[in-house]
Amino acid sequence: MATSTRRRASFHDLTVSGVRPLTDDAIEVTFAVPDELVDEYDYAPGQYIALRTTVEGEDVRRSYSICQAPVTGELKVGIKRDLGGLFSTWAVENLRPGMRLSVMVPEGGFVSQLVAGPAHYVAIAAGSGITPAIALIEGALREHPLNRFSLVYSNRTAMDTMFVDELADLKDRYPSRLALYHVLTREQRSSELLSGRLDAEKLDAILDRLIAPDAVDEWFVCGPFDLVQLVRDTLADRGVPAAAIRFELFSTGRPEGLAGQTGRPVVVEAGQDVHTVRFTLDGTTATVTTPVHSNESILNAALRVRGDVPFACAGGVCGTCRATVVSGSVNMVENYALEPEEVARGYVLTCQSIPTSEFVDVNYDS
Repeated sequence: MATSTRRRASFHDLTVSGVRPLTDDAIEVTFAVPDELVDEYDYAPGQYIALRTTVEGEDVRRSYSICQAPVTGELKVGIKRDLGGLFSTWAVENLRPGMRLSVMVPEGGFVSQLVAGPAHYVAIAAGSGITPAIALIEGALREHPLNRFSLVYSNRTAMDTMFVDELADLKDRYPSRLALYHVLTREQRSSELLSGRLDAEKLDAILDRLIAPDAVDEWFVCGPFDLVQLVRDTLADRGVPAAAIRFELFSTGRPEGLAGQTGRPVVVEAGQDVHTVRFTLDGTTATVTTPVHSNESILNAALRVRGDVPFACAGGVCGTCRATVVSGSVNMVENYALEPEEVARGYVLTCQSIPTSEFVDVNYDS
């Protein structure tokens, strides 16, 4: 499967060419990519884009995984209405063909690291976690004639299941190479193993009876924090190396994080102890001060003097706001996006990084 290199986020206005219902609370949105932007929007299966618009007078942006293997000239994402979700509710109720949205170029490291097949891939997903998984499945199965893919997909009921027809079509196209295991938490299936909550006991049973970890080359896990952590811990206990596991969160589910900082007003008053933050973006350097007592993130501080600083989720999940620390030190509160080797090279998520030295210099261009 194709792998990807990170690039700095930039946005372009794209036209919505299609909106298709998936469930009562989810839609598939297709964007047309004009010829002059095709190279900007090339992507690897598993990557995401961020959508940006104004809702109720507020500038909002949200990240959504691309839900198809690469196709020149278009992008497709699945959007599921979140309880209380400002953007997702607006999108499900209002998006129509012909509308234009600001769309970020594809980003993300939730992609295969294998150079060539044949290989056996496994994805474990819940709810809207299927969106990157379906692209990974399609990409892997068409990449090599001997690649295999197994999917464990958890939903509340059959009616809540996104892309159920598309998964069935993929099963018809690759009957011997794609294994689908639909787990329903609030609906009884004929198999007890595939009914009920995907907890530690059920996951162990699935790994014992349906998917042998020793026969898997690469794992992809996407869903809520608790599920992702459960799968990672279970696989680690069974000897699966961390390097073989890719994971992605749509949110951490942790209210104590810094996600709410974006746009938080901070006033620097005379005489206050401050951190000085210098940042470089698109070759231009700016400086901003932030009160020590405010515990303000570098991203929030930078946005006060420059509105085009890149970010999407602001929750430590997507990695859009990453930068390198050139000098000084920071405390990165959460990190669900950067690989250990990236952290070792000095990368941080600026949405989660609070200065701990008097002066901090970060570079978004690195």
